[in-house]
Amino acid sequence: MYRFMHVVNNKYGLNLADYDSLYQWSIENIPDFWESMWEFGEIKASKPFDQVVDDPGKMPGARWFSGARLNFAENLLRYRDDQLAIIFKGEHQDSIKISYAALYDEVARLAISLRDAGVQPGDRVAGFMPNLPETIIAMLAATSIGATWSSCSPDFGIKGVLDRFGQIKPKVLFTADGYFFKGKRFDSLERISNIIKELPSIEKVVVVPYTNQSPDIDIIPNSILYRNFRSSQTGLEIQFEQLPFDHPLYIMYSSGTTGLPKCMVQGAGGILIHHMKELMLHTDLKQEDTIFYFTTCGWMMWNWLTSSLAVGATIVLFEGNPFHPVPGALWEIAQNEKITIFGTSAGYIAALKKAGAKPGKEYNLASLKTVLSTGSPLSVEDFEYVYKEIKEDIQLSSIAGGSDLNGCFALGNPMIPVYAGELQCRGLAMKVEAFDENGKPVINRQGELVCTAAFPSMPIYFWNDPDNKKYHSAYFEVYPNIWAHSDYIEITDQGGVIMSGRSDATLNPGGVRIGTAEIYRQIEQIEEIEDSVVVGQNWNNDVRVILFVKMPRGFDLTDDLRNKIKATIRNSASPRHVPAKILAVPDVPYTHNMKKVELAVKKIIHNQAVLNKDALRNPEALDYYANIKELLED
Repeated sequence: MYRFMHVVNNKYGLNLADYDSLYQWSIENIPDFWESMWEFGEIKASKPFDQVVDDPGKMPGARWFSGARLNFAENLLRYRDDQLAIIFKGEHQDSIKISYAALYDEVARLAISLRDAGVQPGDRVAGFMPNLPETIIAMLAATSIGATWSSCSPDFGIKGVLDRFGQIKPKVLFTADGYFFKGKRFDSLERISNIIKELPSIEKVVVVPYTNQSPDIDIIPNSILYRNFRSSQTGLEIQFEQLPFDHPLYIMYSSGTTGLPKCMVQGAGGILIHHMKELMLHTDLKQEDTIFYFTTCGWMMWNWLTSSLAVGATIVLFEGNPFHPVPGALWEIAQNEKITIFGTSAGYIAALKKAGAKPGKEYNLASLKTVLSTGSPLSVEDFEYVYKEIKEDIQLSSIAGGSDLNGCFALGNPMIPVYAGELQCRGLAMKVEAFDENGKPVINRQGELVCTAAFPSMPIYFWNDPDNKKYHSAYFEVYPNIWAHSDYIEITDQGGVIMSGRSDATLNPGGVRIGTAEIYRQIEQIEEIEDSVVVGQNWNNDVRVILFVKMPRGFDLTDDLRNKIKATIRNSASPRHVPAKILAVPDVPYTHNMKKVELAVKKIIHNQAVLNKDALRNPEALDYYANIKELLED
C-alpha cells in the first residue's frame, strides 16, 4: 500500500502521505486510480486498453478498459517456477503440494481435453466439487479457453443445484465421488446421477476420485474419471484465448430470497484487477506469503483466494470440518504450513472462542501476520479474543462486500491501526457512503450501505435478464444510479466501518447468505404444515435461522415432525439451511398484496417497533411473535 502510494505520487506529482489522502484521491480520480492499479499489478494483456472507463458515474453500464484483450487464467499462471502454488489438506489426508510449474502442466493437460470435448469461449463449465486442487485446475483450464466457470458446494441438495445450474445450462460438469465431514464419508454420485437427468445441456461429467480412488461411475451417463479425461501429454503450452476485458468469467448466485437465485455474470478483467487491488494493497499479499481461507467452492471467498495465484503466493486449501478432530485443526495446518495470512468467518472465530480454544498457546504461529474475517460482523469481544488467544501482533482485518461484486466494499489496511469492532477502511476507489432515511450521507450514524460510483467488478449482467430488469431491481431501485447493497453500516470519524447486518430479509447464519425462498420451497412439500415464515435471529454474535410454522387444524408440531422438516431441508437444500429452532404459531403475517412480512417478524423477535402495520392484511398476527421464551434459550 505504501509503495503504491509513492508510485501514485511520482506519476501524478502528488504528495499523498497517508491512507485518508490516498483514498480521497482514489475516489476523486477513479480512472487514474484503476490505470495505476493496472500498471502496479502488471496485468498481462495482448492488447492494451483504449480507455480506462467511459463514465464512472454510470451505474449500471459503465464500460471498463475498452479495447484491451487478455485472459484471466494467463494472469493467474504467469509463474512457472518451483515455488509452491497450492497446498491441499483434507480431514484424513496428508497434505498434497503442487508447484507453479506442475500447476501449469496440469492446467495445460486439462485444457486440451476440454477443447477436445468441444468447449468453446462462452460455454459454461460447472463444478459440484469439494475444495480440491482439481477444482482450481478445472476453473483455470476452462477460463483459459474463455469458458465461464460456476460452482457450488457438494453439500447442496439436488433442488439447490438445479436451481442454479439449471438456469445456466453448463456443457461440462466436474464433480468428485464424495467428500468427508467430521470423519464421515458422503457420497455425491447418486445425487449427481439425479441432477444429470434434469440437466440435458451437460455433455460430459468428469469425476474426480476423492473418497474412493476407483469409484463406480456407471450410474452417471456420459461420465469419465478425471485421470482418463485429462490428456496424457506433458510439456504442453496453454493456448490462452485473448478476450475482451468484460468477457464472462464467473457466474455467482444470489441467495434466492424471492425465488430462483439470480445468476450474476462477472467479467474476467474486472474480477482480476479488483482482486489484485484487494490482495496486493489491502491484504499486503506478496509472492513469499502463504495464504489460507476457510471456504467452500460455493462461496466467493474461494474465487478471491484463487486470485492469489496472480501474485505468485502459495494458497492453502482445506476440505472438511474445521473442528475435526479437534477445535484447533486449522491452526495445526497454519503451524505446519507456516501460513502468513489466515482467512475465515466471524462465525468460526465465535465458535472457536466458545470451544475455549487457545491457538496461540497450542500451536506455533510465528509466521502468522494477518487474520481475515468475513461473512458476518465480528464482535468487539471476538476482536479481543483474536488478539488475546491467537496472536497479539497481527493485523486483524474484518472485511465485507459480497458475491455480487466478488470482493469488498470495506476491508483491511496495513498502514493504519485496528479498532475493535470496526473494518479498517473503505476500499480504494470504492465510493462507499452510509445513507440515512433521506438518502443523505451520514458519519457516526447507522445508514444504508451505498456505492455512488461504478467499479470494475460490478456484474456485467444477470443471466436470463435481457432487459436488465432483475439487475436494476437488485441494486438501483432505492436510489437511481446508486448501488444500494442492503447492509446497514456506520462510517466512523477515523474512516472505519461498523457493520450492522443485512437490511433485507436474507438470512446470514455463520456468514453464509441464505435466501428464505430456498427454505420455503422445501416446506411447501410437507403436507402437515399449512404455512410458515422464516427469519434470522441475532444470537451469540451470529445469526441463527428460526422457522415458524402454522399447523392445520387437528395437527400438532411434534418432535417427529420437526425431524422430518429438518431432514427435508437438509437433503433438498443444504445443512446450512436447517433452522436452529422450529416453533408453532397460530398465524403468519401478510401484506395486503399477500407477501409474507419477514422483516416485521424479525423486528418483533428483537423487541423492535414495527411502524408499518397498516400495510399488513392481518397485523394482529404479529402479536404471536412477541416474548417467545424459546427464543431466549440455546
